[in-house]
Amino acid sequence: MNGLSAWLALVGGAVLVGLTVMTVASITGRTFNRFGLGPVPGDFEIIEMGAAFAIFAFLPWCQYRRGHVTVDIFMARFGEKVNFAIDVVANLLMTLAAAIMLWRLTLGMLDKHSYHETSFILQFPIWWGYAASMVGAVGFLLVSAFTVWRSFRELARAGGSVNAHEG
Repeated sequence: MNGLSAWLALVGGAVLVGLTVMTVASITGRTFNRFGLGPVPGDFEIIEMGAAFAIFAFLPWCQYRRGHVTVDIFMARFGEKVNFAIDVVANLLMTLAAAIMLWRLTLGMLDKHSYHETSFILQFPIWWGYAASMVGAVGFLLVSAFTVWRSFRELARAGGSVNAHEG
């Protein structure tokens, strides 16, 4: 899961770098329009779909690295075992959220595909952006399910170590 999440994050980062370069080229083209340059056609359409892909590509890495927001001020009051139990519940909920996102993206993609909806300027199929985002969403679901298993293992180890110290 580490390799999958890292690979998706790197690809998402590369897409963002590409979008940044394209944005600079488009702005530069607008600035020097009188010299025969111009903006990149459909730049906002490309940015829209590329950014959606990148966001979904980063979610698995964030989940794997425990990067989502937590309320540590309350968690510090509880023991290790309670914190691991809370992690199990949180990861289960995140897995549910990932499954719902993937489900809705799939339905959206199928809808855009069935109506042959295209982007305004470049006229490429809108479903392509959904399909690209689904790559990250599938990774997010897989990594989230893995983190549930990881949390259960940590909880079991904490339970074993507590019992060993009590006996």
